[in-house]
Amino acid sequence: MGVTKESVVEIVEAIGGSENIAAATHCVTRLRFALKDESKVDQERLNDIDLVKGSFSTNGQFQVVIGQGTVDKVYNQMVDITGIGTASKQDVKDESAKNLNPMQRAVKTLADIFIPILPAIVTAGLLLGINNLLTNSGIFFENQSLVEVYPQWKDLASIINLIANTAFTFLPALIGWSAVKRFGGSPILGIVLGLILVHPDLLSAYSYAEAKTKGTIETWNIFGVHIDKVGYQGQVLPVLFASYLLAKIEVFLRKRIPDSIQLLLVAPIALLITGFLAFIVIGPLTFSLGNVITDAIVKVFEVAPVLGGLIYGGMYAPLVITGMHHTFLAVDLQLIASIKGTFLWPMLALSNIAQGSAALAMMFVARDEKLKGLAGSSAVSAYLGVTEPAIFGVNLRFKYPFISAIIGSAIGGVILAINNVKASSIGVGGIPGFFSIFPTQWPTFFLGMAVVLIVPFGLTYIFAKIKRS
Repeated sequence: MGVTKESVVEIVEAIGGSENIAAATHCVTRLRFALKDESKVDQERLNDIDLVKGSFSTNGQFQVVIGQGTVDKVYNQMVDITGIGTASKQDVKDESAKNLNPMQRAVKTLADIFIPILPAIVTAGLLLGINNLLTNSGIFFENQSLVEVYPQWKDLASIINLIANTAFTFLPALIGWSAVKRFGGSPILGIVLGLILVHPDLLSAYSYAEAKTKGTIETWNIFGVHIDKVGYQGQVLPVLFASYLLAKIEVFLRKRIPDSIQLLLVAPIALLITGFLAFIVIGPLTFSLGNVITDAIVKVFEVAPVLGGLIYGGMYAPLVITGMHHTFLAVDLQLIASIKGTFLWPMLALSNIAQGSAALAMMFVARDEKLKGLAGSSAVSAYLGVTEPAIFGVNLRFKYPFISAIIGSAIGGVILAINNVKASSIGVGGIPGFFSIFPTQWPTFFLGMAVVLIVPFGLTYIFAKIKRS
């Protein structure tokens, strides 16, 4: 359907009128609003507009799903009609943040840091999955890997593994870039800080436990103060805290040092201070804190795997609604660094599939053609790891599909938890997610996948028939 002035006016009126818009921008598929009062939104009227494929509120932003290739036209017409003026994504983020409580702001900060680096991490996870197919025994041949049977594939697997591992090997550099940028500093200094923390001269964090047991950890002696020469490969907390400090020091210095000598003084002073404090205080404390968090989570799933799987498997989708799911990316990365795998991420993959299955069922039971189309496209999107269209555009609107998906996801989570199914990396959080699972655990993961394909679809279909009878 073409974009008409009348349809754009309808959208504006449904969200409370132009006077309710504090700022507005758009991404590839969605209009993004910072609204003065979200209670003025007429959700039912909004979703009935032909141009609208769904709407939801997250992190203080109200977002309206329009679709690729159309959203920019709608946005331009809306700017002309309302006279609100164009705004950047950062403008909308800043305006939206005014409506958040401290907890929401903390979650939003983590999301702002990790979302920009997700493509690199997901790509690395997918490539590691391909490498697992080539190098793990028992997948294609009994007690042998593909590269053992066909040695000519060995170097290809080696290159794939190198490309895949780079994002995880230099993870602190990726986080440093994104975090320092988020905290107001120079992104390039964040990259340098991250690289400092994984410098080849340092003992790898992966070898720390063994070296500590043997007493072979090298140290620096700075005027009688002994500092362990330890790196922080794969770690999240050390670089997060160090990035915050670096950005604040840089901002402080730039306000006080003349422009003519900033290049000579700001970066060296900021990096030196942050580097020393990172190795002396920040690194050791946050490394220990990360291990405590990891041990606590592992302990819960060791003592009560059924409860852990039921809660995380069932609650992941509700976490998506609040935006808090982004905080668990840091936990997943910490688990991968500490215990060589994460048992949380596989449940995420099943939760996404469950939401897709519920949306798919709605495609079959819906009578409205627009809803059928939205449900079908949303299901495909969820199966490929993006659940927002399915959750906000379909499942939450009718409630019982969302509940059906949660039930299926919770059952799948229990199956994975009691069998300690782990992912070696973070990958595509849907049906392709099996590439990230350790191949020896594929049968159990596929069992969980069958549950989240069948149970949400079946329950949604049954509930729909009952509601109509």
